[in-house]
Amino acid sequence: MEDKKLHIAMYPWFAMGHLTSYLHISNKLAERGHKISFILPTNTQTKFEPFNLHKHLITFIPITVPCVDGLPSGTETTTDVPFPLHPLLMTAMDLTEPAIEAIVRDIKPNIVFFDFTYWLPSLARKLGIKSIAFVTISPATVGYLLSPERKFPDKVLTEADLLQPPQGFPPSKIKLRAHEARGLAAATVKDFGGLSFMERLLLCLTECDAIGFKTCREIEGAYCDYVESQFEKRVILAGPVLPEPTTSVLEEEFETLFSSFKAKSLIFCALGSECVLKKDQFQELISGFELTGLPFFAALKPPTGHDTIESALPEGFEDRVKGRGFVHGGWVQQQLILKHPSVGCFVTHCGSGSLSEAMVNECQLVLLPNVGDQIINSRLMGEDLKVGVEVERGDEDGLFTRDGVCKAVKAVMDDDSEVGKDARQNHAKLREFLISPGLENSYVDGFVQELHSLADLM
Repeated sequence: MEDKKLHIAMYPWFAMGHLTSYLHISNKLAERGHKISFILPTNTQTKFEPFNLHKHLITFIPITVPCVDGLPSGTETTTDVPFPLHPLLMTAMDLTEPAIEAIVRDIKPNIVFFDFTYWLPSLARKLGIKSIAFVTISPATVGYLLSPERKFPDKVLTEADLLQPPQGFPPSKIKLRAHEARGLAAATVKDFGGLSFMERLLLCLTECDAIGFKTCREIEGAYCDYVESQFEKRVILAGPVLPEPTTSVLEEEFETLFSSFKAKSLIFCALGSECVLKKDQFQELISGFELTGLPFFAALKPPTGHDTIESALPEGFEDRVKGRGFVHGGWVQQQLILKHPSVGCFVTHCGSGSLSEAMVNECQLVLLPNVGDQIINSRLMGEDLKVGVEVERGDEDGLFTRDGVCKAVKAVMDDDSEVGKDARQNHAKLREFLISPGLENSYVDGFVQELHSLADLM
């Protein structure tokens, strides 16, 4: 089998987190000699070149994003446009179907990985190619929200429906709050490129040949089994797919700044490239950091209605936190910051990529989920695995306060906090497991074996 190398095409959703996740698994597969054809927007290619660790095996194939009314010219990924325009980018991606068919006919891969392009499985089937829905959200999220037991889309899901797990869902502490269930119920019918987001995902999961996840059976085994039985599809696991240690170094200004603080004393907050808070929540968040009395560095986008961070800061804030508190509006080297000895706490939106990076570092976790799968990831981490503490929010309005932010940070940072002690011990155990020698290799080797079996190359 070792001699039979696979050729895999990758076509992820045009969002940085999805593209990054697909490149991580591409690097792991290329490390084993498999050929990867990675399709991505033309100008986005340069951003990912440094992270292609096997240029002789991973080929980037550029694709032009078609024009769509209302989508600004030159848009390639979700970071180029505000959240309300993402459905138009999805429409543009759907319009690439003829171009993708031409590429796939030409390169003739054994398997194609995809996530949101529901039309790809039938295109692949027509060409005798297998398709894998390689899903960047967790099996727990897929099982809770998209289980066929929900009878969606024949039945419109309500807030009350989503407050309860679907029939047969594994026993767990994953529960939604009223405002979360309401938001997710609204999302089930919201247009996402001509279909609702949930319908699109459901089609992807029901039409593919197999479902792939980036997780371990030891962490989410029960949810994987549930998804497999519900969708009657083979579920294959790639393991934790940890980011490769980066060869780059932290920019000098940040290295100097972070090194001026004591070990494990700094709060680092990053809420992802797409989270834009409302001004009042933005101010509550940074005021919560101020209340802790600890040094902090928050990488945040300017809130709604503001072009700059400075214009949105509370009155007198800069003077009060001078020398210990920093709010940064630009991109940061998150993976390197999380490794820095001064960072003691990471306040995260619970995106799967950020959690992967956080779990292999020693900083404590404060969970502040924003939308969709982040909510269930947060419950999995905070309630099931107990490796972090979630910021309390109002059950009905979903708002957090500065006191709630301060309380969550103190819970994980104070030495005498029982909650913090448990979270630290559980995080340390999970970290040791994830970085244990041979774990990732055995998962990726097993994943490759499953791919061979699927492609009938065994």
